[in-house]
Amino acid sequence: MVSSGDDALSAGADAPHPAEEAITEAEATQIADAVIAGTDTIDVPAALMEEAPEVEKSLLVRLKSMPVSGRIKLALRGSREVRMLLLRDGNRLVRRFVLKNPRVSDDEIIALARNRTAEEEMLREVAENRDWTKNYQVRHALVTNPKTPLVLALRFVVSLVERDIRLLAKSKNVSATVSAQARRIVLTKDSQRGGG
Repeated sequence: MVSSGDDALSAGADAPHPAEEAITEAEATQIADAVIAGTDTIDVPAALMEEAPEVEKSLLVRLKSMPVSGRIKLALRGSREVRMLLLRDGNRLVRRFVLKNPRVSDDEIIALARNRTAEEEMLREVAENRDWTKNYQVRHALVTNPKTPLVLALRFVVSLVERDIRLLAKSKNVSATVSAQARRIVLTKDSQRGGG
């Protein structure tokens, strides 16, 4: 396994700590399966798995010193504050497992979908989850986030309310393709009204 002295969190998502490369996706999945089944022997502070009203000031420091296996366990079982920090973890495998935490709320998913620095892989996972995309705010955030894969953003344009589609048609803050798709929808609706 990976040594506990890693500081990937401070390095940010773009510059993982060299020790992070020591864990494979298969190993991470094996750890996650054991955590989900409750058969893991990974020791993490119980307080980090409880929803608490106050964020512990040394939380980031504690997460930095934790091995990848511990952070994967917290991604799957941790409190909201821990999940929000782990979404910015230097290890993409840790970040991915946060979305598998059964306590992830709609508000967290909306915030992730709106985050213009979120990874394409994370946005793809959100977009492909039917439970999350039932939420209008999630669909709207995915459409307006330039990091959302284009094919997925286009899928949700038609599901937006007319007012939002009209705003997208004029927007310079979205992909030109998304804006063009919104304009086509507006023109179709206007011609149906005029001709119908």
